[in-house]
Amino acid sequence: MEYVTKEAKTESGTAPKWVFTFGAGGADGSAEDRDLLGGKGAFLAEMSRLGLPVPPGFTISAEVCVVYYELGRKLPDELKPLVDHALAVVGKIAGAKFGDVENPLLVSVRSGSRASMPGMMDTVLNLGLNDETVEGLARRSSERRFAYDTYRRFIQMYADVVLGIDNELFEEILENYKGLKGFELDTELGAEDWVELVARYKAVVETELGRPFPQDLHEQLWGAIAAVFGSWENARAIAYRRLHDIPDDWGTAVTIQAMVFGNMGDRSATGVVFTRNPSTGANELYGEYLVNAQGEDVVAGLRTPQPLTAAERRTSASSRPSLEELMPDVFTDLKTACARLEARFRDIQDIEFTVQEGKLFILQTRAGKRSTQAALKIAVDMVGEGLITREEAVKSINANQLDQLLHPTLDPNAPMEVLAKGLPASPGAASGELVFDADEAVHLKTQGHTVILARVETSPEDVQGMHAAAGILTARGGMTSHAAVVARGMGRPCVVGAAAVVIDLERETLEAGGVRLAKGDLITIDGSTGQIIKGRVKMREPKLSEDFTTLMHWADGFRRMRVRTNADTPADAKQARAFGAEGIGLCRTEHMFFEENRILAMREMILAEDQEGRRAALAKLLPAQRQDFVELFRIMAGLPVTIRLLDPPLHEFLPHGDAALGEVSAAMGVSVTRLRRRVASLSEFNPMLGQRGARLLVSYPEIVEMQARAIFEAAIEAGQTLHSRVMPEIMVPLIAAKAELELIKARIAATAEAVEEEQETSVAYSVGTMVELPRACLMAGEIGQAADFFSFGTNDLTQTTFGLSRDDAGRFLGEYADKGIIQHDPFVTLDKAVGELIEIGVERGRAAKPNLKIGICGEHGGDPETIQFCERIGLTYVSCSPYRVPIARLAAAQATLRAVGNN
Repeated sequence: MEYVTKEAKTESGTAPKWVFTFGAGGADGSAEDRDLLGGKGAFLAEMSRLGLPVPPGFTISAEVCVVYYELGRKLPDELKPLVDHALAVVGKIAGAKFGDVENPLLVSVRSGSRASMPGMMDTVLNLGLNDETVEGLARRSSERRFAYDTYRRFIQMYADVVLGIDNELFEEILENYKGLKGFELDTELGAEDWVELVARYKAVVETELGRPFPQDLHEQLWGAIAAVFGSWENARAIAYRRLHDIPDDWGTAVTIQAMVFGNMGDRSATGVVFTRNPSTGANELYGEYLVNAQGEDVVAGLRTPQPLTAAERRTSASSRPSLEELMPDVFTDLKTACARLEARFRDIQDIEFTVQEGKLFILQTRAGKRSTQAALKIAVDMVGEGLITREEAVKSINANQLDQLLHPTLDPNAPMEVLAKGLPASPGAASGELVFDADEAVHLKTQGHTVILARVETSPEDVQGMHAAAGILTARGGMTSHAAVVARGMGRPCVVGAAAVVIDLERETLEAGGVRLAKGDLITIDGSTGQIIKGRVKMREPKLSEDFTTLMHWADGFRRMRVRTNADTPADAKQARAFGAEGIGLCRTEHMFFEENRILAMREMILAEDQEGRRAALAKLLPAQRQDFVELFRIMAGLPVTIRLLDPPLHEFLPHGDAALGEVSAAMGVSVTRLRRRVASLSEFNPMLGQRGARLLVSYPEIVEMQARAIFEAAIEAGQTLHSRVMPEIMVPLIAAKAELELIKARIAATAEAVEEEQETSVAYSVGTMVELPRACLMAGEIGQAADFFSFGTNDLTQTTFGLSRDDAGRFLGEYADKGIIQHDPFVTLDKAVGELIEIGVERGRAAKPNLKIGICGEHGGDPETIQFCERIGLTYVSCSPYRVPIARLAAAQATLRAVGNN
């Protein structure tokens, strides 16, 4: 094979290396060139090197995508001779020539980013056909029907992708024609039918554009290449990148590959196969195929495919033969290729293939998208099979996707009215309001609704609605359709191919089992069984698998940082312990006071006009507060418990309505009028930056005394039950200066001495601070001299660094992301400026006290990207909400392994 050289000569001199050829057992690139060639191009090159039956082709690197946009969406002139040369090389291998009337080379033009973005960018198939070459294809194949079927597919796809003509115009022509002729399936149309339809399709193009469908094949090719590069910036691709944190500046490569045809008759087929079951992880081939079809027929879900294996045919009770039964030799070759590819890439593979007149061709392989349950099983099984190491298994799991495992499942004992059953495409169960439009799903989600998106079949344009929905249901499509693949990647329960379900998008109704449901009606889907159920069904908590336990055990052995939880109640603490939390990193005591039997005493304390009144109200709260802490200490059984002293903006507790004021008035024995004046005197223009945290505790030291007493008495009581000493960590919030901490710390120490004297025992404790102000980060050297530990409160630190309110930021942060001002929501993933402040705080705090224990306890503590940052700067622990604990444990292990690998 003649490969494109590292530098190609052009009329203007030496051109950059932009084109990489593959085929005939060799390739310019390899799997290592993913960043340059995209996943598709790199893996095609690797498969060619492995000697697998890959149609020849070439990849235009992602660097050209960058140049295309720099030139204002224009292809560089230097690219043309490189592409012409590569086309000649591909034609020589394929035994055909691009543009040759008697022996035409047809090619596909496909996108391929370094990150898999299934269906988000554009593809053009069968390029190289015009009114002359279609006749040459008919003569060469001896199949006029095939040639014109292929030509009509090309016109429709090219018109949609490149010329911007609505695809529905062509679908309408086809459906009307079939109706007039009495045909039901496309396969019933003969050669002359397709000839007639080609003429009608071309007429549509001329009517819509005012010019004929392009007959110049090079014009077709350049139009397709430009359209695929242009699709990097289409709305669905941008939305997908936002959802999956894919950088905008990566760009896409473009792969041009010789066509092979699955629509050449009954000995031809096309399909998709996973090397393992992507829903369960079982070590079995899993896929589907269509006879006499092209690849888009399978992925688009326009026809319901046939099962790949005989076992799957029996399980699904399909009446149509499997590929294993219909083409046993092809199936054997496919099975061998699957084994080789999985062994080479050491991961589950998602493989597209075509059978052309009995010969197998592999068109693409990529890492298969899988459910989290499947990912865990595959990782653990592959370690057992010796394919990967434990470290690689831990690194292979997307930590954020562990959230899927915590989704509820249907209670098998609950009453349910099953309307129909489809294919179980993505596990988990969900109930919600029925909605039929993707944009409406997004709108309703923003208003707090939980929705199930029902479509005849999904398309890439639906991706935002799929993300907004709690579950997805389609009437058509198979296990490898767009809906199935995207739902698995998003962790959404999904049922596809529900043939017994009739979805009317115009009337917005769904009919199944003799029942009609309308938009807004409640429906439940079970993505593990394929069941579609009327109404809402009772759920039950999920059970974590042995594979989960095994992999998390490995992860815990690798990680350096500890993982604690943010827990204010015994229920939260128990749940977090069940998920493997190693203590409490943040107990927000103000949350304990919002309970109905405590809020009145809390309001009495705040509204009291003197210390005597405040102490009387606090005395009512002490027993309940003490009991709260006793329960937490007992649940944590010797693990560290960090209790933050009171830190609410006062307005959150103040009574405002007449009923609330009347209740407090009666309890305190003061008039409502007097209370109103007191409420007015305590009101603040900006409560989040007002008298809260340390400022409140400095003004009202009796609060410190009550809470410290409750903590110490609870520690003594719990210690007696546990037969071991409990050592609480007391955290002072919103410290800005060392003097504040020292003043409050002295009050805590005095209370500890009083409790020790009363109870005739000693208490062990530590006092630290929550670092949540930029000034505290900058003054950490001084504050660290008085603190036993730091815990970064990233929620408030983000607010005070940006100068914005978390509660109001949602109004414009989405727009900021769309316009490229920010890459992430700073309240989800730590902002780099906030990170720099934390790094300064760590450095200066440990300069003052080298062994200073430092953690993070904002919501960022459960974000894998933030956890990686925490590992890099050497934090002691992260703390997060109970349901994020498994995610944090795995992410912390991955961060440690990444750090070790970089050293």
